[in-house]
Amino acid sequence: DSADKCPASPEGAKVDDAGCELDTDKDGVKDSADKCPASPEGVKVDDTGCELDTDKDGVKDSADKCPDTAAGTEVDATGCDAIEDADNDKVADENDLCPATPAGAAVNQVGCSKDANISLKGVQFQSGSDVLTTASKPILDEAATTLRKFPELDIEVSGHTDSAGNDQLNMSLSQARAAAVKEYLVSKGSDGAKLTPKGYGETQPIADNATAAGRATNRRVELKILD
Repeated sequence: DSADKCPASPEGAKVDDAGCELDTDKDGVKDSADKCPASPEGVKVDDTGCELDTDKDGVKDSADKCPDTAAGTEVDATGCDAIEDADNDKVADENDLCPATPAGAAVNQVGCSKDANISLKGVQFQSGSDVLTTASKPILDEAATTLRKFPELDIEVSGHTDSAGNDQLNMSLSQARAAAVKEYLVSKGSDGAKLTPKGYGETQPIADNATAAGRATNRRVELKILD
């Protein structure tokens, strides 16, 4: 006893030469109470000697690259959101209307750069009319699915034409096409009160109207999130 610096060690506990209970992994929790006796050196542990998982996502802090994940979030092996996010903008691909946003760009709820016009690529109409082509409908179906997840958004549906033909007719046609897209989105569950169709005719080209390819690019429908 005269050499025992820990005279009250629990019965059966393994002790060192000074009579004090061992802490094999040196985490500050004695072996008799340590439920994780091989914790890596230097990691923070709880009262049971097990490594902390601060955000309780199932990934220990030492391996967690996202240590403050929100409660209930599904995570991958690194402790980060387990979502498919091709452009790494923190918006899941299934909700992302702009899946190729440049790295580091600030985005809104639907994964698009703030103040950007969201192009509904592939949405087309029968020539000279506001009748949607069959191929356009699956594209609008996907857009409607995403918009239903964000019912608080006010959105302008913008219609644009190329420069061929009469200016006034182009303006009317673009308005009719924007209205047709709104009508389709509403038919798929979007809130019509949140969608405002607006035609711009040929006034906002994004390509050269002197070429067939440019004119095809200018004939488009876009979504714009309003403040």
